[in-house]
Amino acid sequence: MNSTQIKKNRWMYGLGTVGRDMVYSLFSMQLMFYLTDVLEISLDTLFYVTIIMMIVRVFDAVNDPFMGVLVDNTKSRWGKFKPWILVGVIISGIFTIIMFTDFQLRGAQFLVMFTTVYVLWEISFTANDIAYWSMLPSLSSDQKERERIGAIARICANIGLFTFVVGVVPITHWLAGITGSLVSAYTVFAISLVVIMWFFQMFTLVGVKEEIKDVNVEETTKVSELFGIIFNNDQLLWTTVSMVLFQVGYMSTTSFGLYYFKYVFGDEGMYSVFAAILGISQLAALTVFPRFSKHYNRKQLYFAATILVVSGYLVFFFSPSHMLFIGVAGILLFVGQAFIQLLMLMFISDTVEYGEWKLGRRNDSVTLSLQPFINKMGSAISAGIVGFTLIISGMKEAVGPQDMTPLGLNIFKFSMLILPLILIVIGYWVYRTKYIIDEKKFEEIQHELQERRNQ
Repeated sequence: MNSTQIKKNRWMYGLGTVGRDMVYSLFSMQLMFYLTDVLEISLDTLFYVTIIMMIVRVFDAVNDPFMGVLVDNTKSRWGKFKPWILVGVIISGIFTIIMFTDFQLRGAQFLVMFTTVYVLWEISFTANDIAYWSMLPSLSSDQKERERIGAIARICANIGLFTFVVGVVPITHWLAGITGSLVSAYTVFAISLVVIMWFFQMFTLVGVKEEIKDVNVEETTKVSELFGIIFNNDQLLWTTVSMVLFQVGYMSTTSFGLYYFKYVFGDEGMYSVFAAILGISQLAALTVFPRFSKHYNRKQLYFAATILVVSGYLVFFFSPSHMLFIGVAGILLFVGQAFIQLLMLMFISDTVEYGEWKLGRRNDSVTLSLQPFINKMGSAISAGIVGFTLIISGMKEAVGPQDMTPLGLNIFKFSMLILPLILIVIGYWVYRTKYIIDEKKFEEIQHELQERRNQ
């Protein structure tokens, strides 16, 4: 592959996820707030919605490897990834709009509609997500080039994420003034995000060309072989355990963000300011990551990133409710998180070659299906933490900070800060004691694989 196409791949692949992450953030971070504070569902309905969200997200996470089998077995003139990217992005966009449209249903009817749409959205978004991320290892066999592609993809994903987070409050309130209600504003907002998602996905569909394509002719992957592929790849398994623990902690904290500024800090508008500061910090961290990776190995980078995250949590928990302290805590937390986020993608990508070296076959999509599995399992568990915390702490029934009791605030802060910190530290310990694919080991694996292919 020539240098022009290599550079083109970096940007065409990365740009494809800008809108995707806007839509995913709408579901993972804002759906609960939309239900509780916009549609204002009842406490009983919230209880059932929390359970439904947990069950569906766990189901969807478990379904990811099966979707990986479908992608791995796909043969078409456009390859095995792009057909699923296209179909998934179209269908998930349609269900996004439906989810954020109020059909005036409540009680049992609402729960039936919510469950149906939520399941169909999760399945269709999974098809796109699995195909998109499992394409990464096929773009280059060079570890450093993968880091460059992954860094650009994560930068673009975070541009989408933080554009959403910064804009969601002011834009929806602005649209409410035009449409006449916050409910209608969210519908218009969802439609806008879907159009943006469709637009940016065209960059990947049209502009990306794979470097590694059918490097060895494999038989069709059978469903019965699925769990063997995953559980016999011990490095993939331990990476998944480590990163699920991290994602549960991280996503619990971010999902509580808007609630924190509305019910604890007392100024909902400062959420956008806070998100802008964090967005700039995280994008800066992802931008400089390739420079740090030239001088430090991944184990050193992960350790340093974990220290930053732990420091951020401690400052956040013990500092007063002042934007200066909260901002410093957020910068520490999200700079560290940005490094870990990218390292996670690299760890999983490298287990593709490890699996091929150990098991004798290359299952890109099954292996990379564990990336969205990690995100969704983290999202499922964090949704349960958020939902039940809102009920137990009394926040669901509160109008503002004045309605929160000291016990309720302590329950909320424990769920938002202390529990996530514990999970993240345990996740780092799992990685440090179980993951063995360092730069030297990966080079040895690549060398032996190339010898096998030459034969």
